[in-house]
Amino acid sequence: MLAGVAAKAADESGLAWAADLGSYPALWVLAVALVGRAAPGPRAAAVRAAVFFAAMTLAYYAWAALVLGSGWNRLLPAWLVLSATAVAAVAAAVQAATRRSGLLPAAVVAAAAGIVLGGGAVTGPGGHAVQAVADVVVTGLLVVLLPRDGRTRLAAVALLAPLAWLAARGLDLLQALL
Repeated sequence: MLAGVAAKAADESGLAWAADLGSYPALWVLAVALVGRAAPGPRAAAVRAAVFFAAMTLAYYAWAALVLGSGWNRLLPAWLVLSATAVAAVAAAVQAATRRSGLLPAAVVAAAAGIVLGGGAVTGPGGHAVQAVADVVVTGLLVVLLPRDGRTRLAAVALLAPLAWLAARGLDLLQALL
């Protein structure tokens, strides 16, 4: 819940770079990936990540509604559904991928890192320098720390560009739906 309050505080701080850190996907993907990596199994990863993300989302929107007086946002149910579905799936996939070597685990790691780059701070229009640096650092952490071995890391790096492109299209679709 503290992560959600911190994200909302960053959004409302008046500092564009802080708002970017709270709203671009880099830190959230990193958190979900780390929850997944630390879990003892895919089911635990899915449940833990879903609960984390749902609690964060509830705190984010509750802070806006109850403390800032903004009212309840219509996006809350959508983010709760994503917590139980996409977030849980990413965490479970990362949990399984970090315990194996090969092309499929590399693709899972590259897809997670691709979501970070697909957020657009690096490839999109300028004006988000702090977030672009955060995206590059988080992407590096994901492709270096998550894979089990060097060959899987290299494969993740090789797959990063095409999966970042796909992730960007998926994020565009999600934004259009929300």
